[in-house]
Amino acid sequence: MRVGVLTGGGDCPGLNAVMRAVVRKGVQRYGCEFVGFRDGWHGLLEGDTVRLDIPAVRGTLPRGGTILGSSRTNPFKEADGVRRINATLAKEEVDALIAIGGEDTLGVAARLVQEHGVHCVGVPKTIDNDLSATDYTFGFDTAVGVATEAIDRLHTTAESHMRVLVVEVMGRHAGWIALHSGLAGGANCVLIPEQPFDVDEVCGWVTSRFRASYAPIVVVAEGAVPKGGGMVLKDGSQDSFGHVRLSGVGEWLAKQIESRTGKEARTTVLGHIQRGGTPSAFDRWLATRFGLHAIDAVHEQDWGTMVALRGTDIVRVPLSEATARLKTVDPALYEEAGVFFG
Repeated sequence: MRVGVLTGGGDCPGLNAVMRAVVRKGVQRYGCEFVGFRDGWHGLLEGDTVRLDIPAVRGTLPRGGTILGSSRTNPFKEADGVRRINATLAKEEVDALIAIGGEDTLGVAARLVQEHGVHCVGVPKTIDNDLSATDYTFGFDTAVGVATEAIDRLHTTAESHMRVLVVEVMGRHAGWIALHSGLAGGANCVLIPEQPFDVDEVCGWVTSRFRASYAPIVVVAEGAVPKGGGMVLKDGSQDSFGHVRLSGVGEWLAKQIESRTGKEARTTVLGHIQRGGTPSAFDRWLATRFGLHAIDAVHEQDWGTMVALRGTDIVRVPLSEATARLKTVDPALYEEAGVFFG
């Protein structure tokens, strides 16, 4: 069997570990051949391929990013996109496709399976941990670790200058990174997209913290919104999946805090640092297991499925289920953290 592999959407620690496991087991156990498509769905549209064999994936386990490259290309928004994909698959004699990505990449894969009969298996990837069909996605643990270390470091400079430090982390619709890193890093306030925040309440928490002679750390997800307001946007542009570019809620909030409390406030935007670099041990473990089970699904011709973590088991779920809804922070879970606010 000849198997195609692609990585789509934002880069993420652990992508190379998935491909390494897929190729190693596919070649050694099932006698598969592999072809990689560069830059996500763009590679399938353009027929841009790279040889993917054991030497190609050797040494990639600890490497961040993706050796295949990635993009946010949506083939359903491209002229004659499905025909071009089918033509590339036929030309490359690809029998099956493994798509590694998040909600958008796997949403395309689900449509290709359901509407056009493409033989495809999915692997979930997102640092936001917002895919509902799996307990965890690889990349999330690394992102939380990076954010937590940053918060740890910011405590000392905040206390040295007795100023407010606002830390903006990723999280468009789900606040998992903010909640986990905020709790782990001892933040005095965590703001997430699922719970619109009251600026006056945040300022009250900040003031309370100063009364105790401590400098506050506020962690805010990029998609968090004030009550009665909307997302803070970098500009009005959208990608091919209709997502606007978010940036600036941290800076906006710092100005609000400074003007309302009279306390000096600064912003740190972690941005792409959270998803770059070496994957954590947990993400290497999870990504490797996902890859091993994904090639099993291909071998068994279980098309239209995605591998997922349930407890400590790797299971298969329908791709349609995996992309049906986002996994957001439960209000009760967020309420637990509230005892540390202020």
